[in-house]
Amino acid sequence: MTVRLTVLGNPGHRRVTLFAAAARAAGLPEPAVLPWLDVLRGQYRLPEGGLLRIESPGEEPEVDRLLRGPALGPGYAPTRVEGTAVWYTGVMAALRGLAARPGVRLLGDPEEIAVMFDKRRTHALLAGAGVPVPRALGGEVTGWEHLRGRLAEAGLHRVFIKPAHGSSASGVMALEFGPRGQLQATTSVELADGRLHNSLRVRRYRGEREVAAIIDALAPDGLHVEQWIPKASQSGRSADLRVVVVSGRATHAVVRTSGQPMTNLHLGGARGSLDQAREAAGPAWPALLETAERAAACFPGSPMVGVDVLPTTGWRRALVGEVNAFGDLLPNLTGLPGGPAEGLDTYGAQLAALTAPSPSSPAATDHQITEPAR
Repeated sequence: MTVRLTVLGNPGHRRVTLFAAAARAAGLPEPAVLPWLDVLRGQYRLPEGGLLRIESPGEEPEVDRLLRGPALGPGYAPTRVEGTAVWYTGVMAALRGLAARPGVRLLGDPEEIAVMFDKRRTHALLAGAGVPVPRALGGEVTGWEHLRGRLAEAGLHRVFIKPAHGSSASGVMALEFGPRGQLQATTSVELADGRLHNSLRVRRYRGEREVAAIIDALAPDGLHVEQWIPKASQSGRSADLRVVVVSGRATHAVVRTSGQPMTNLHLGGARGSLDQAREAAGPAWPALLETAERAAACFPGSPMVGVDVLPTTGWRRALVGEVNAFGDLLPNLTGLPGGPAEGLDTYGAQLAALTAPSPSSPAATDHQITEPAR
């Protein structure tokens, strides 16, 4: 099956170049690139025919300025944390506009992406489907005083507070109250001149005034608050899993470890040992992967999702923290041994799934993945 692909992405970004390399390795034509910047400016032409793969608009300063600049005004800086609600609105308007154009076939459902980029909606969808998730506070949070009162009513003393439309742990805060009411907040947010900035250094705030300033600044964009679940450990560090699910099958998994509550690699996290994780989980390992597949099944129009799986202490059970529409950027990671993508990276796995024969074809096998419905 010959596939003509166009990638909606940021030209030159490694997401685009790695996918193009996988296409060449699979013997497919070089994908065309539709720049996010052109789409947001309304100045673009779509190649006729073929499929349009949606990539993340992140890590491109001018794209970010177009999306968040109106909310931040003259104080805009790419490091700013605020403005995620207007960012979300702009991204979804662009995707819905593309989906409405005659003849456009998208690899990925914009409405499912809309859910994945709203942590509150994702949590509710997963919980309704019986997928194990941390307990969430639910409802609107208007600011620090409101949050503190609601946490007291719910009896929650350790929580993660996340911008509803955030990514890459931007603005995420791990908040805990001690037995005498003292608080500690762990976050990558840096307070500077009353504005919030992303930092690569995770810091701790113990003053209520600073914590209140951060929460009050983030609340207008929407917050998701969930119970802080004690996670499994590896080599004395907190550990979780990013599992990539392609066409319903868990194809790749990476262990992320950290001495901090957030395991994101850009915040000092490190890749752990998958072999050690499998050994620690023992007979529970297949169930951990199945948990990711159950989460992915809630998004049947998305041929790939990245699922953040939170193994509990002892690696015997797991909950789902988040589902990521663009959770496949895992360079130099090949598929799970014995799985449908063994030997392939995450992009190669998606291309193999796209070009596989249908189940009714004599050439199909149990390990081949059919082209996703569009």
